[in-house]
Amino acid sequence: MHRPFIVLAGFGGIAAAACSAAPAAERAVAIPAPVLDVPPSTHSETAVLAGGCFWGMEAVFEQVKGVTSVVSGYAGGSKATARYGDVSTEKTGHAEAIRITYDPARVSYGTLLRVYFSVAHDPTQLNRQGPDRGPSYRSAIFPQTAAQQKVAAAYIAQLTRAHAFKARIVTRLERGGFYPAEAYHQDFYRRNPTHPYIVHWDKPKVAAFRAAFPKLAV
Repeated sequence: MHRPFIVLAGFGGIAAAACSAAPAAERAVAIPAPVLDVPPSTHSETAVLAGGCFWGMEAVFEQVKGVTSVVSGYAGGSKATARYGDVSTEKTGHAEAIRITYDPARVSYGTLLRVYFSVAHDPTQLNRQGPDRGPSYRSAIFPQTAAQQKVAAAYIAQLTRAHAFKARIVTRLERGGFYPAEAYHQDFYRRNPTHPYIVHWDKPKVAAFRAAFPKLAV
């Protein structure tokens, strides 16, 4: 079951309270900007990233200048099973993911990846993220273009050569469609600021982003 803590009423009985342990990621990891980046274009672009619970991922990227929308959803599995109840079985192949729409004249794909690896999640955790366990919480990038594929692969190689993290980066480059999650998952951070999971895990993550990347924060 999603977020394996004390089950609260509401949301069909699937929302959960956070544990009392300290959050795993309160500070951004200082990493270099990507050497290779996608050239800017004159129209909006999309990026699809998976890195644990989509509530926190969505919350971080909504803070980034140049991002025009963030949608929580499921990527890597079929449309038929892109539902919370099915994904929570950990048998559908989906990852909880976000679809970011952004203005490449204001923020680049490489910059989004830098935020993703530095603070939005921990790319060294395999099939888990913070308190959540299972392949639906895996670290994965779903490139939307050949250019994104090239940049993402090059950046992982760059960070690996630089030994940017103490453990091995496990982020995978994957293919697959993106399917929006149920309405109650959208903008969860903003609509539920006192939810225990948000307070314990996601507010520190957003604060870490704003502290590490003040020029990127809205």
